[in-house]
Amino acid sequence: MRVIAGEYRHRILAEVPGTTTRPTTDKNRESLFNILGQFFDGGECLDLFAGSGAIGIEALSRGFFKAVFVDQAVPAIQTIHGNLAKLNVPASMFQVLRDEALHAISRFQAGQFAFIYLDPSYASGLIPTCLERIEASAILAETGTVCAETDKSTVLPDLVGHFTKVDERLTGNTKFTFYEWRKQS
Repeated sequence: MRVIAGEYRHRILAEVPGTTTRPTTDKNRESLFNILGQFFDGGECLDLFAGSGAIGIEALSRGFFKAVFVDQAVPAIQTIHGNLAKLNVPASMFQVLRDEALHAISRFQAGQFAFIYLDPSYASGLIPTCLERIEASAILAETGTVCAETDKSTVLPDLVGHFTKVDERLTGNTKFTFYEWRKQS
């Protein structure tokens, strides 16, 4: 697994040991960031269910000024810290939290994140609940985007509160579903 583009391009990232974490492949991360835009000018990224931290690290590499990584598994937290240290990412550019994702959402400030990435276990069914909590906590910036990764057969709702599904993309067996906050009339 490697960083695809930006400041840390081609650098190798460690994966979480064992079989409990499913990493987002290099090809799928490249597809995701091709959809989002190649590079960014600031903003904060929230990588929930972070695993190795590859999504947040890719966001930092491409211009986000800060990434927050949340995972409840100790091996994942250790892997994230190891990957950030190996890349010499300045401590001011990241925060790593060992916490359950739904609980962690309430810890952040309103409007804090320009991009939120949700990648729970495919079978968990947590994505709509995460969207409800994100809306209740108002942590997504007004022009921000939430992306949920699922397997290709998962059907997510078009509306969750004020979140509207704005796009879906298949890459192999993976589906990325994009939500934005919309005022409903």
